[in-house]
Amino acid sequence: MVTAAPGEERSPALALVNTRRLGAGGEVDDLAEPPAAASWLGLPPATSLAADDLSRVTDLRAAVRELLAALAEDRAPSTGAVETVNAAARADAAAPQLTWPSGPHREWHSASPGSLSAALAALARDAIEVVTGDLGPLVRPCEAHGCVRFFFREHARRRWCSTTCGDRVRAARHQRLVVEQRESAQG
Repeated sequence: MVTAAPGEERSPALALVNTRRLGAGGEVDDLAEPPAAASWLGLPPATSLAADDLSRVTDLRAAVRELLAALAEDRAPSTGAVETVNAAARADAAAPQLTWPSGPHREWHSASPGSLSAALAALARDAIEVVTGDLGPLVRPCEAHGCVRFFFREHARRRWCSTTCGDRVRAARHQRLVVEQRESAQG
């Protein structure tokens, strides 16, 4: 089981981007198969995704990844990524609803709950909230070599998306120092 990157619990769009990552055996894609993608999206168990549906999911993931990368790199994202996110956000009619569990709370409710369009629209709206809101300045790519995940950097010293990545970087640094010391002792 992969540890969630900091912020995934608060942003489904961040979690979406991190469904593609590098694992011990190479690239891992949690959305590669239609049943896995449907489950990850929280669609009803009987939902079957076609190849076009899966493409919509992975296209949105790529677009959100581009938005987060552009934000972290302080550059403008591609117009295609912006268009993809905006199209997904408007593909499902939704309206804010007031709930009052222990005080006022706003929730978005879909006109077609449980549909692929509703799931993708919710992810796209979250991506828009992230890049335009208070969390935007916290978006960072993991600095571990080979890692492609993003996280919210809420501590100034944090550089990695997980302790696994941090441990890998520290182990590589230690190994590099051992080799340098060995070479300098021989030379």
